[in-house]
Amino acid sequence: MKRMILTGILALGAGFTCLMAQAPAAAPKAPAPKSKAEMEALQALQAAQGNPDATIAACENLITKFADTDFKGIALFMEADAYEKKKDPEHMVIFAERALEANPQNFQATLMLAKYYASNTRENDLDREEKLGKAEKYANQVIAMMKDAPKPNPQIPDDQWVDVKKDISAEAYNAIGLGNLTRKKYDAAAANFKQAVDTNSRPEPAYMVRLASALQSAGKNDEAIVWCDKVLADTTVHPQIKQVAQSVRAAAVAAKGKAPGGAPAQAK
Repeated sequence: MKRMILTGILALGAGFTCLMAQAPAAAPKAPAPKSKAEMEALQALQAAQGNPDATIAACENLITKFADTDFKGIALFMEADAYEKKKDPEHMVIFAERALEANPQNFQATLMLAKYYASNTRENDLDREEKLGKAEKYANQVIAMMKDAPKPNPQIPDDQWVDVKKDISAEAYNAIGLGNLTRKKYDAAAANFKQAVDTNSRPEPAYMVRLASALQSAGKNDEAIVWCDKVLADTTVHPQIKQVAQSVRAAAVAAKGKAPGGAPAQAK
């Protein structure tokens, strides 16, 4: 998942780098600055990457001074990303939604919203279904987009873009699974997490642990143990993920009557 996120950010950065060198005449529909001043604003935005506050200021400068910029959607997403890094979800949602208004095909902003609503909605929230409905809607939109999404940056190798699309779709399936965990629809959640596992370009232990957790909660303890064992056998898995896998496995074994009882552990 981290690789996907880094690839997306690098794609934006590389895209700006290409723009600094000017788009070729053969691509008239490609986004392009309309003036030297806008070019300078884009250069400032590129230079601000890595600094959330500077990124926010540079984005605001661009979209305020150049309301007709071709880069409005990109800038708004970058501003949403900066607010996410600042742990300011309220503004993150505002700017992710504005990014989608500017470009409904912005899969990064769409995935950002899907993950936010799936991860930050609780079982007893009065508006639980409204928020989980948004998570599922955005996640399904991402999955649909990835079927034939063009490369956001021509410099990305074709095989890498195929893997990136798989990883993005997997994150969307994972978001739907988290929503179904919150609903306590464990069979549905397990199916969603299995899709995430199968779709991702390489084994993702976090998805496997969530799959095991959903299976255990659904009473499918033997299947849960199998997935936990796969995670625990991998020496490269992060210790925190292994700890959750051990907890889920213990709960599954206990439920089968082979160990002292204990409450099922859910990975979220």
